[in-house]
Amino acid sequence: MVSGVPGKPMLGGMVASESEVEKTPFRDLDVTGSDSSLRRFLHGLPGVDQVGAEQRAASLSTRSIKTSAKAYALDLAISMVDLTTLEGQDTDGKVRTLAAKAISPDPSDPTCPSTAAICVYGDLVATAKQALGDSGVHVAAVATAFPSGRASMDVKLADTRDAVEAGADEIDMVIDRGAFLSGRYLEVFEEIAQVREACKRRTGRDAHLKVILETGELQTYDNVRRASWLAMLAGGHFIKTSTGKVQPAATLPVTLVMLEAVRDFREATGTMIGVKPAGGIRTAKDAIKYLVTVNEVAGPDWLDPDWFRFGASTLLNDLLMQRIKLQTGRYSGPDYVTVD
Repeated sequence: MVSGVPGKPMLGGMVASESEVEKTPFRDLDVTGSDSSLRRFLHGLPGVDQVGAEQRAASLSTRSIKTSAKAYALDLAISMVDLTTLEGQDTDGKVRTLAAKAISPDPSDPTCPSTAAICVYGDLVATAKQALGDSGVHVAAVATAFPSGRASMDVKLADTRDAVEAGADEIDMVIDRGAFLSGRYLEVFEEIAQVREACKRRTGRDAHLKVILETGELQTYDNVRRASWLAMLAGGHFIKTSTGKVQPAATLPVTLVMLEAVRDFREATGTMIGVKPAGGIRTAKDAIKYLVTVNEVAGPDWLDPDWFRFGASTLLNDLLMQRIKLQTGRYSGPDYVTVD
């Protein structure tokens, strides 16, 4: 939620989306032309009402949905999962198993949708790509010295290009949080823009770029809003909460602030940007809370795997168990579904 702007209409306690950010900067000014103009723009964004954001997130999390809507929500959530393994002990075999599960999460039920993607380290992209074949499930690769982001720009770009050349459909990059928190906004902007350029291919579809903000390290909701806008201005296709390696990871209030940002960015620029909460989302109940928040804050256009994803390793199993319970009336234990 945002603080009021003098002279602007309020809708249900919220500043009307049209007035969230004036359109003038994008029409008449180059807000990224210098560090001072970018700082002036980012610090001119409406401040986030911390209490209001947390109260609204809590209110939305109490919404209940009926059986038919729940069945739709479970399938939608499954189709939005980036099934993830990002461990030092990952092997080719584990990635192949993950790919098989992503393609057919419930082998006993062909009506169960596939997940959106599997997310792996860059050196396992080729294995994932071969295992997924023409299934339509994407390969996302973490890059840019994930999860810390502490490397030279040359290393970050090489990391990205290697993953793209190996066949990654999507790149999940991490921003330099130290640079952001030091106020070096143009440096972060240029880093994102360069990684976006590295996502281009000589032939075929360029890789989409997801920009990880690591919101657990950004300290305030105002910083989450500023980082969201910075990533979108620099060309990110998605903004993502977390690496999953830092606590807190994804939270509903933080995701709400990011959803407000993408809504207002589209209002200001006409460009639609996706959102990906990642880390700590483990149950179907939690996933449905996020879907309700997407619908109420950003709007139904974002209820699509092209525009909203869950970064998760364990969420899928609970979604599958809840789906089976809804269909059969019986609850299956965790041993009914595969671990990976």
